[in-house]
Amino acid sequence: MQAALPHPLWHPVQHARARVQHFWVSRLRPSDSITLTQRTVYILPTRPGWMLAVTLLVLLIASINYQLNLGYVLTFLLAGCAVVGMHVCHGTLRGLTLHLTAPEPCFAGGVASIPIYLHSQRKRTRYGIGLAVLGTQHWTWTDVPPEGSAKVTLAFHPRQRGLQALPTLTAETHFPMGTFRVWTVWRPAAQVLVYPTPEIHPPPLPPGEPSAAGAHTVQRHNSGEFDGVRAYRRGDPLKMVVWKKMAKADQLVSRDTQQAQHFELWLDLQHTGVSMPLEARLSRLCAWVLLANQQDFRYGLQLPGVEVAPDSGEAHKRSCLAALALYGAAPR
Repeated sequence: MQAALPHPLWHPVQHARARVQHFWVSRLRPSDSITLTQRTVYILPTRPGWMLAVTLLVLLIASINYQLNLGYVLTFLLAGCAVVGMHVCHGTLRGLTLHLTAPEPCFAGGVASIPIYLHSQRKRTRYGIGLAVLGTQHWTWTDVPPEGSAKVTLAFHPRQRGLQALPTLTAETHFPMGTFRVWTVWRPAAQVLVYPTPEIHPPPLPPGEPSAAGAHTVQRHNSGEFDGVRAYRRGDPLKMVVWKKMAKADQLVSRDTQQAQHFELWLDLQHTGVSMPLEARLSRLCAWVLLANQQDFRYGLQLPGVEVAPDSGEAHKRSCLAALALYGAAPR
């Protein structure tokens, strides 16, 4: 998933920087697991590091001009600490193994979470390691115990439905002195399935089609409810209770699943309105799938060239949502 480039006329520096970064990232080999080595870890002084360097230079010149032995001692002591800090900072990331698992499917505009595991074989704790999506400042910091693991979860917002690539990630540390920044860039290979955004206030479910076995036993109204109900029995799950019917009948009523089995509810793209844009129609179908599953209906999905046979349950809901997510999407 590539972020939009800044406008070349209004933000020429940011545009050039983004183009260079895009070219650099595109040359990285995608992988869901990476062990950081000398070739994949980069280091540069931070702003405090540059200020320390200038201070040491001024202190050294002053010590030479005025022959201050104490100035020499202080200068080389601080310089030695900075060199040791650089070595420790580089070693905090070097040798660390990062591994991620593919995130769960999510809805467009929602939040996709990326679980990342950091494994260390070193016998000392690795302090102050931050991870983030490249180009953002939403850092998540953690320490990795000796010969142990730590887990970090990053989040991003996919904007389009379909099978989307995970964003490029980065890890960095400033430990121990903050005078150097050591970082790496990681391009995951995993992808995330993004469902359409459900319509917020969808219309009632379309009329069901009676099956050949029970066309004469069950009626279906435009209100979105089946007539296949019966009196509430002790032990019926709450999801079987038809709350709207209860208000009219002044008693608890449950959905009769045996009668409902004679009904076939088809969620068809043709039922969503021809004048609407395709994405809006898919969003309506997505909301209907969630509503039908919530009410434990047996339903099927029909799209041009795609048909999911009527069924019920969580697995069937995911199959329908996946069909909506991938409908018309270009192969990747």
